Amino acid sequence: MNTLVRSAGAGLRRPGLPPLVLACLAATWLIWGSTYLAIKFALVSLPPFFQMGTRFLAAGALLAAWLRWRGTPWPDARQWRHAAIVGALMLGGGMGGTALAETTVASGLVVAFIAVGPMVLALFNLAFGVKPGRIEVAGMAVGLVGVLLLARGAGFAASPAGLVAQTVAITCWSLGSVLSQRRLPLAPGAMGFASEMLCGGALLMAMSWGAGETPAWPPTAGAVLAWVYLVTFGSLIAFNAYMVLLARASAAVASSYTYVNPVIAMALGVWLAGEQVSPGEWLATAVIVAGVVLLMAGRRAT
Repeated sequence: MNTLVRSAGAGLRRPGLPPLVLACLAATWLIWGSTYLAIKFALVSLPPFFQMGTRFLAAGALLAAWLRWRGTPWPDARQWRHAAIVGALMLGGGMGGTALAETTVASGLVVAFIAVGPMVLALFNLAFGVKPGRIEVAGMAVGLVGVLLLARGAGFAASPAGLVAQTVAITCWSLGSVLSQRRLPLAPGAMGFASEMLCGGALLMAMSWGAGETPAWPPTAGAVLAWVYLVTFGSLIAFNAYMVLLARASAAVASSYTYVNPVIAMALGVWLAGEQVSPGEWLATAVIVAGVVLLMAGRRAT
């Protein structure tokens, strides 16, 4: 598995990737791999939608305030509308569904399921005339086998609700990613990301209210630290890095975090949270990552 990750990284460090793109890749690879365990720790005191809503509202407000202080104008009405749609999909459905899944499923297994994201992206891109090649189709088929194996494992089999939540999450996240690239451009630069986080955070708070969530008070110190980590590293740094990749790199490069995140998240979950991952679930994760490698190789060849 580590050899697979190193070979993937070597392929992405080919000439032509500017330093900004490389820095954003490092952020999505390394930071995002750890944020899913932070979500699990924060869930001790902060329910899923409330946790995600406050996280993105805080990060969006901080980023927007800093940009306004520097003289960046607010988005126009059309850009706010795009931010509301993309934010609802990527943050409301995507991150909200992921946090909900983690209430019943190990964080490492959730991230392993997320690794199917590039395959879902490829399916949505079909609607825009982007057809996969034969190697890409083979990668999607291998990844599907891995997902089926993972879904049959003890973690997801014990929680059908978690499986449904994560399926909805990856579908919404992938659709939002494609629309932000092809149909619903956000405001230029970081203000577009800030507006998306504000809109998505507001929707998540509405979802929290509708679900009747009540955070534990006072929250544990670990939950507070995890929430601060999610705001600063997970949202202000890694999420903005991903949006920069969507704007400046191909979808294959932007989605390459799926090579590394499952390995990091599963290892951290076992090491720090005592999560149980069976040999079969490790095998399923390896099959999914192999499918992603084939998919990315096919895209580069194309």
